[in-house]
Amino acid sequence: AKKIICLFIDYGQLALKEEELCARNLSKKVKAKFKKINLKWLGDISQSLINKKGKLPKTDPRNIAKEKKHLIKWWVPSRNTVFLAIALAHAESEFLSKKERYEIYIGLKHEGMIPMKDTTKEFIQAFNKLAVHSTHHGKYKITAPLIDLDKDEIAKMAYSLNVPIESTYSCYIGPKFIKNKLVHCGVCSNCIQRKQAFYWANIKDPTSYKNI
Repeated sequence: AKKIICLFIDYGQLALKEEELCARNLSKKVKAKFKKINLKWLGDISQSLINKKGKLPKTDPRNIAKEKKHLIKWWVPSRNTVFLAIALAHAESEFLSKKERYEIYIGLKHEGMIPMKDTTKEFIQAFNKLAVHSTHHGKYKITAPLIDLDKDEIAKMAYSLNVPIESTYSCYIGPKFIKNKLVHCGVCSNCIQRKQAFYWANIKDPTSYKNI
């Protein structure tokens, strides 16, 4: 089996504890090395609702124009660019020190008509070009294997592969734990998408929501 390193990034997100718990549990299941990266400065300069508490916009996936305006409320400055640069640096370090070459995977999905600029195929293609010029040897590949799939298709795939869906976390704002149970807020845009994914996949949603 190939070696896997799971990079978990602490960028001051409100759902830090929930995300880290899930990432650590899933890393153990796939026997991956877990490494936590301190990137709190990114959260300090961010005005995103992912990092700062504030009034949540009401999500309406049918209103494309309105949702596009709301994107900025969730935007963390250059987040995925910074994340991939960190992953690329780790991959190059592994090759320079151990002659072990790692590919880089990021879990972007198909965002339909309301994509953030750093969640697209064009973004991944551009970063692969950057990787050639920003590393000594080049030949590092960045892949987003789920980028053509909608969230309901990902839910179906996870179910078919027996992925412990209850150990995954989508919520942006993290209402913390309720009686030691992992809980989603149920109202942020990511929670709305998660609910819809299970509905359209016709799969029972094992998620606990604070607000139905």
